Amino acid sequence: MKKTILTFVCVGLSVCLAGAQDLRVVFIGNSITQGVQLKDPKTEAPPAQAALFLQEQVKGEVEFRNCGRSGRTTLNFLPVTDTEFPKVLAAADELAARKGVLLFSMMLGTNDSAVRGPLGAPVHPVSYYTNMQAIIDALLQRYPKALVVLQRPTWYSPNTYNSSTYLAEGLKRLQSYSLMLDKLVENYAREYPGQVFLGDTLAFDYFKEHHATHLIPESGQAGTFYLHPNKEGARELGRFWAEAILRCLPDKMKK
Repeated sequence: MKKTILTFVCVGLSVCLAGAQDLRVVFIGNSITQGVQLKDPKTEAPPAQAALFLQEQVKGEVEFRNCGRSGRTTLNFLPVTDTEFPKVLAAADELAARKGVLLFSMMLGTNDSAVRGPLGAPVHPVSYYTNMQAIIDALLQRYPKALVVLQRPTWYSPNTYNSSTYLAEGLKRLQSYSLMLDKLVENYAREYPGQVFLGDTLAFDYFKEHHATHLIPESGQAGTFYLHPNKEGARELGRFWAEAILRCLPDKMKK
């Protein structure tokens, strides 16, 4: 009888430990995260590609939700606006209902940096910091054990000008957001140690160098510009995100 009870306990413990290795990821972002202009965003967008890379390295199951939406800024995701944030919560609630580590991967800033067009643009770096902080605070208050990974926005060509105006001014502003992300991680390290991390920092330079082969050429009001990843670019961006996420996970979750 004792042996049977011990067996049940061991089996139960194994199941719990196995569940704890599972990774549930909610991706927050704009059209780049959404995978616009890709033939099959559900499988080709950066979040889907990141999940594939993660599944190769994580012991348990990797499940994700893509909350990237075209044209969105940090203002669209603010909890007080009650527009995109409820969709993030719905996705997170669904994943949080299952065992595993809940993680938010955020890449916002591209549309914030625009000269005009998207909601709130141009967003000053300090306002970008405040908006990101409001989003992160709300997520950690609702999911106190969650992890948050802040991915730096990717490069776009300085002549980017579609229905919104970006240009060199926008690109310069975009780069100023990197310091704000660094400060956010530094400040959260005191209040939420081990929960908020700086994610990818390599994709910006990578796409600047490889834009001709990894970004989609688009016709704009200032000539052909480069902004959105093609299939190959989305795969590479997903890999950059996955590698950053892996660095933030405890070793016990990794193969």
